Amino acid sequence: MTDSTLERRTASLRNASWDDIREIFSLAPDTIHLNTGTVGAMPYEVLDTLDQVTREWAGGLLDVYAPTMFTDYRATIGRALGADQDEIVICHNATEGIARVINGLDLHEGDEVVTTTHECYSVLSNFNLLRNRFGIKIKAVTPPTGYDVRAEDIVELVEAAVTPRTKVLAFAAITLFTGTAMPIRMLCDVAQRHGLITVVDGALLPGVLNRNLRSLGVDFMACSGSKFQCGPLGTGILYVRNKVNPEYNRLPLPVFWPIISTWYPMQGSPPPRTRTRVESDNIGDYLQSAGSANLARGAGLARASELWDEIGRDRIEARTMELADFARERLSQTFGEERIYSPSSDFRLRSPLVAFNPFRPSDAWNVKKFAALTARLADEYRVWIRWTEFNVPNSPHQHYAARFSGHIYNTDEEIDHAVRLIARIASAESGS
Repeated sequence: MTDSTLERRTASLRNASWDDIREIFSLAPDTIHLNTGTVGAMPYEVLDTLDQVTREWAGGLLDVYAPTMFTDYRATIGRALGADQDEIVICHNATEGIARVINGLDLHEGDEVVTTTHECYSVLSNFNLLRNRFGIKIKAVTPPTGYDVRAEDIVELVEAAVTPRTKVLAFAAITLFTGTAMPIRMLCDVAQRHGLITVVDGALLPGVLNRNLRSLGVDFMACSGSKFQCGPLGTGILYVRNKVNPEYNRLPLPVFWPIISTWYPMQGSPPPRTRTRVESDNIGDYLQSAGSANLARGAGLARASELWDEIGRDRIEARTMELADFARERLSQTFGEERIYSPSSDFRLRSPLVAFNPFRPSDAWNVKKFAALTARLADEYRVWIRWTEFNVPNSPHQHYAARFSGHIYNTDEEIDHAVRLIARIASAESGS
């Protein structure tokens, strides 16, 4: 694509209607997809890129190792996320990214990790692995849920759990269970006050919240490429802080062991980690170099990132949040604010994910009702949502919820239709 063609294309998408933008996605016309928090719909151009690159390499007697460093693709994605190529790794998914981070931390017996019970299983299971292997301690607090939760409620709860033995603060950028957009910058300020390493599960952040990763002050963030970024399945983005920018994070770079690497020296050690704004070594290369890779997936993820830049990431965030606010309004009108688990009155905690209970309050413990609801919506009405489970403060049981997670290819009409269907099904289930 020539520069002039790219400029015309960017202007076209930047000013296109949302109805027209919907047409770039490979969505079945009779399906309402309100579960992007699990997997996004790919644009046709991403599918075409996958096919084109696969065909270029299929059967070719070519050197695949140099291209698998994904140097240009990492730079493209880094620019979109406010990071440099040496801080970005294209991996298989957020789960792989978070596992590589957690198992690369320099933790020892007695060291503490402060996290929450609302983390993805991949986060808690990998820290449990370190507990079993090395004897670290894990302190998991349960965040408050509900319509009127404030950011300060979460920050105060987390900071109260920190002790002199705490080494790591781990939390989600957006929790998958209740859709709480955690106050990342505020929590990173807590971490910096106490000299802690921050590990963030950012699976649900890229492609929806327009954030500069470096300015957030995080040390590590593992992201999905196939959820709100709508890249190919089996793609992830790993951010590793590789420079010291005191205005964002004044702490020295943490000791980090880049496991799964063919680039790490076979003898001796890499250069000492930098204490300045200039990297001493490319940590992204260490982590990216892991043998052969699916070249088409890297190209497809980069193309999805370019499309988002052309549409406008600020515009995408505004539209997706507008849809989520409409969903909150309709759900509150239909079921009541007390049935909404997602923080809503504090705009700092709002995200595109909205969790709610459409049944009686006592049914919040009944997983069968939520599983049956989501299955019936999919099978009978071609409406795809998800149910989730999570701890609630002072509750003897986990709670279950239905969850909407809309994106730029959704409409108010689709959300309204889904709410009305759910209300009808829930009313029949309750016998009223």
